Amino acid sequence: MRSHVIGEPAEHHRVIAPDLRGLGASARPTDGYDAGSLAHDAEALLDALGADTASVVGIDAGTPPAFLLAMHRPDRVRRLVVMESLLGGLPGAEDLLAGGPPRWFGFHAEPGLAESVLVGREAAYVDWFLRAGTLGDGVPAALRDAFTHAYTGSEALRRAFAYYRALPTSARQLRRAVGAGRLTVPTLAVGARPVGRALERQLRPVADDLTGHLIEDCGHIIPLHRPRALLALLGPFLAA
Repeated sequence: MRSHVIGEPAEHHRVIAPDLRGLGASARPTDGYDAGSLAHDAEALLDALGADTASVVGIDAGTPPAFLLAMHRPDRVRRLVVMESLLGGLPGAEDLLAGGPPRWFGFHAEPGLAESVLVGREAAYVDWFLRAGTLGDGVPAALRDAFTHAYTGSEALRRAFAYYRALPTSARQLRRAVGAGRLTVPTLAVGARPVGRALERQLRPVADDLTGHLIEDCGHIIPLHRPRALLALLGPFLAA
C-alpha cells in the first residue's frame, strides 16, 4: 500500500514500513489484534531497530494504534499522521455513522463466517475493495496480485478479519486513553472518501496541536490513489 510514497521520504528520512501483526510477512499469532497490542508492537519495533523516536504515519487499521502510541509514549513520537479511519466511538463521527457502519463490518466481525464464505473467491473480493478505495480507478495488476496473495486462504483471511473482531476492545482502549490525558504530539489528520473530516472532528477536542486536511477526489486508499497529494502534505509536516 505504501509502494508509491516510500521513495521520496526515504531520500531524507529513515523509513520503516512494517506489515501489521498477522498481515503480509509478519508473524501470525492467534490474538493481539486490538489497537493497544498493535501500539506495543510498534514500540517494540522501534526498540529492535534502535530508534528512540519516530514520526508515525497510520492509515485505516494503523490509525488507532498510531494514536495510542502517541498518547501513551509521546516521548517516542515526534509527529503523528493519521488517515481515513475512525477512533472507535469517540464523538465527532456521528454524521458519518448515521446509517450505521459499512455493511461489511458485521460480516467480517462474526467469528468464522467470512473466511468460510470467501475461500476460493479472494481475488474478486479483494479487487472490489481496491476499486472502491480508489473511486473505481483500481491499481496496477502486479499490486492487485500482491494484495490478493496476502489475503488468500482461510488463515490469511482470519488474521485480516481479526482486526474487525477486536474493534470493541480497541474502542474501550481509545476511550480510556482520552479519558486519562490529551494528545500532545503535533498531529496531521488527513481525510478523503468516505471518512472525510470525521477523524479530524474526533481529534479536535483531545489534541493540543492538530492540522486537518481533506484530499479532494480521493478514495479511501490515499497512498495508492493520490500519492502525490499525500506526499505534498507529508513532506512539509514531517520536516517542520
